[in-house]
Amino acid sequence: MRDLATLPKAHLHLHFTGSMRLDTLKALAKESHTRLPSSITDGDPLHVPADARGWFRFQRSYDTARHLVCTEETMRRIIREAAIDDALEGSRRLEIQVDPTSYAPFVGGITPALEIILDEARQTTTVTGVEVAVVVAASRMRHPLDARTLARLAARYAGDQPGTVVGFGLSNDERFGTTSSFAPAFSIARRAGLALLPHGGELLGPDHVRDVVHHLGPTRLGHGVRTSEDPRLLDALVEQGIAFELCPASNVCLGIYEQEKDVPLRTLVDHGATIALGADDPLLFASRLTHQYEIARDMGLNDAAIADLARSSIQASLASPSSKQQWLTEVDHWLDSPAT
Repeated sequence: MRDLATLPKAHLHLHFTGSMRLDTLKALAKESHTRLPSSITDGDPLHVPADARGWFRFQRSYDTARHLVCTEETMRRIIREAAIDDALEGSRRLEIQVDPTSYAPFVGGITPALEIILDEARQTTTVTGVEVAVVVAASRMRHPLDARTLARLAARYAGDQPGTVVGFGLSNDERFGTTSSFAPAFSIARRAGLALLPHGGELLGPDHVRDVVHHLGPTRLGHGVRTSEDPRLLDALVEQGIAFELCPASNVCLGIYEQEKDVPLRTLVDHGATIALGADDPLLFASRLTHQYEIARDMGLNDAAIADLARSSIQASLASPSSKQQWLTEVDHWLDSPAT
């Protein structure tokens, strides 16, 4: 077996606050004299049931961390450390998702908040060699007009280079909000040339996926794992070229599946889906990018199939064709290297 940490890959589903190192969170808490719950500090994966109470527990833990992100330096530190950690796991491309609304009060508004993140993404790309691009994401928990504001902001900084906004997303509890009410925000993003990257098909099943696809027209689907419950729908999405950002460890921690072996990764693979494995929120789930590939290996995928997953993640990224070709060649070299 080859070292999965050296496998070239792209990381396309990682949330800003959720990417934070546990040691960084502890340091921030110490500086601000904040007491963290043991459920975070013990370093064990958070496990909650897939119901409203479970999501509340998850969101409460996430908000505990987010409330400590209240300076420009902390925001920059999160981006920098996320890229450094990705580099150690073979990631060539990181598309990190952020809602600048949460950090705006501390730095003068949503525009300065986003500019700080984009500036650090550019600097970090140079330092680490990992291309860092940004996905601006609205929240289902807020009014759809807020999503339009964020879409207009994202459009102002749209680009195709590291340190620019490459996509627009919609995150948080799928059971809240009406999907169609966010369509105007996605229209703004679409006109700006941004990739459309909403969550869907995680907490809710195929009917919700249809709703998201119909109203928001995704380029990639955040999670989308429960599309596997409807083979005809899955085949239709594959035919449309919609990629899936799959986060196996997260699915188990949020109670979608009982065990990692229950995550239907192989079903999606067998149907020819374009899949990008992601860590989602490693701060809470204690599982980073390489572990997602370890899960795939534990499901019985050999190194050739795992290399295909890495290729799939690269192809699904919003990187330039030249960068993609370079990384795909590096995947070939990884597969050609001797197994241990």
